[in-house]
Amino acid sequence: MTIHAEVIGDPISHSKSPAIHRFWIDAVGLDADYRAVHVTPDRLGDYIAAARDNADWRGCNVTIPHKIDVMQFVDDPGGIRDTIGAMNTILRQSDGSVIGTNTDAAGFYAPLAKFDLEGAPVAVIGAGGAARAVLFALARAGVERVTIFNRSPLKAMGLLATFGLKGDIVPLDAPLPPVALLVNASSLGMVGQPPLDLDLSPLPDDAVVYDAVYAPLETGLLAAARARGLETVDGLEMLIGQAAVAFELFFGQAPPRERDAELRALLTA
Repeated sequence: MTIHAEVIGDPISHSKSPAIHRFWIDAVGLDADYRAVHVTPDRLGDYIAAARDNADWRGCNVTIPHKIDVMQFVDDPGGIRDTIGAMNTILRQSDGSVIGTNTDAAGFYAPLAKFDLEGAPVAVIGAGGAARAVLFALARAGVERVTIFNRSPLKAMGLLATFGLKGDIVPLDAPLPPVALLVNASSLGMVGQPPLDLDLSPLPDDAVVYDAVYAPLETGLLAAARARGLETVDGLEMLIGQAAVAFELFFGQAPPRERDAELRALLTA
């Protein structure tokens, strides 16, 4: 039987993960498949339970809205619940146990490694599962103050405390502070979601704007940033980065990252 992995979410039709993993599967000649599966919140526990009994199932990536809720259904040998507090990758072990981990933090940070963020002020939009991975990575990068824009002040305040960060919590319509890095870690601006309308004029000319949304790839936020001549990082960079870590966990070999340009061309065609 062909081994396989999946991506689950609600909605899921927008996901580019199948195209990424299938590109790598073909490139390295694996007898494997990767598909998208629509899983609603009320079916999440049943999905994981059924996966435990499928020896050909290697695992799944987890997207909106399951990154936090999925933790109650899987084992956590790496202590993800108490560190990042969200899982985006679920793996079936040879003994039939199912464990969770997080590849978002590594995927998020990889494009930022070339920038010096030590002591830099940062703004983050959102306080969900993706924001947890972002803040986990930023804390380890040594950023200074983090301003979180979110509808729920208590939830965002809890994240600052969780990751040992200093900062401020402001509503979504608050003006931007003059930060070195702005990250959209919310679903705002995604296809089918409300737009993210921000006035970028407070940002300095050397600021970096990073949007984790990848559908559409050219979000309104990135378009506005590029119009100002700011450095940008799009959602595909994070998506491909976290997928590469997950691919190796699922299939036991690294993907051919030297073909990233070809992969990006395929995903943006």
